[in-house]
Amino acid sequence: MKNLFLTAALIFVGATTFAQTAFEKTMTEKIAKVEDHKTTEEFTALANDFDRIATKESTNWLPYYYAAFAIIQKGRLMMQSGKTDELDAVAAEAEKYIAKADAISPNNAELFILKKLTSRLRMMADPMSRYMSESPIAQQALEKAESLDPNNPRITILKAEDAYFTPEQFGGSKAKGKELFTKAVEQFAAYKPKTSLHPNWGKAEAQYFLNQK
Repeated sequence: MKNLFLTAALIFVGATTFAQTAFEKTMTEKIAKVEDHKTTEEFTALANDFDRIATKESTNWLPYYYAAFAIIQKGRLMMQSGKTDELDAVAAEAEKYIAKADAISPNNAELFILKKLTSRLRMMADPMSRYMSESPIAQQALEKAESLDPNNPRITILKAEDAYFTPEQFGGSKAKGKELFTKAVEQFAAYKPKTSLHPNWGKAEAQYFLNQK
């Protein structure tokens, strides 16, 4: 009887380990695609993939996080191509996933970083009329993220982007932006994500801006 219980325990542990490994393997493959994808259709499909993973991993916030991040990346592509009239719908879709992740992992700096990004998308849908309403929301999200994780390099990157694209007469400049991008790269050298699946994006973006003349 003792051997029977031992065998059952070993089977259970083995099955659990396999399930965890399969989840990690799938997530790792999908996360890598966030960096590789170049079209809005690819990001839509990727978000759907993460959503399907989330239905099986209902207590893990990371699949919902990456679903939201994929949609935000889709929105950034649309913004670059001038499709600003569609950004409200994109922001709403990303916020749906953020809310689900937030329900699992409240007071999470990484989620407040995404909230800052979705607010930026909403603002870029109509910058002239929405700056006064969306800018404080974005700033509050970033401040909350910083209070929770002050050494997070992604927070510094968002500050750097704001400074880089803000005209000097309004307190920004490319020089100020590059100073912050440099700080972000330095932070990456010391900042360690909790696991290989936790957010670790941003360094390549910082280096891209530092290479601009």
